[in-house]
Amino acid sequence: MKAATIPPGDEAAIRLACADLIVRYAYLNDERRFDELAALFTEDAVLFRPSAPERPIEGRPAILAALGKRPPETVTFHVTSDVLVEVDSATAARCRSRILMMSGTRSPEGGAPTDVRPAVPGVFIDHLRLTADGWRFASRRGSLWLPPT
Repeated sequence: MKAATIPPGDEAAIRLACADLIVRYAYLNDERRFDELAALFTEDAVLFRPSAPERPIEGRPAILAALGKRPPETVTFHVTSDVLVEVDSATAARCRSRILMMSGTRSPEGGAPTDVRPAVPGVFIDHLRLTADGWRFASRRGSLWLPPT
């Protein structure tokens, strides 16, 4: 089904739901709520993390396991912007978004992180699918934009 044949009003709802999914990913990632984060993916999804854009992580269980390997002392803060949603049908969409990731080491006192590293910009290219549980990532390919050294 082409986007033009989606009943009036539905395309806007799809765009909003897809953009919400992308922003929710950033919040859950930074809050280390990895079970909920993995649930944003279809069972057969593929994730390419921005830090390893050529290594696919295939399937929801593998995605959860990979997310759980982040050292507990590492904290992140992702800023998501410029979310562009292309509605392909009532059940499929493609998205692009930009991220700015900041990271550091968790402060033992609970204050601001220490060893804060420079912010790194990147992008995500997503294929989303409507499931019985709502919109989910079928694939998410991230890459970092690193200036030449």
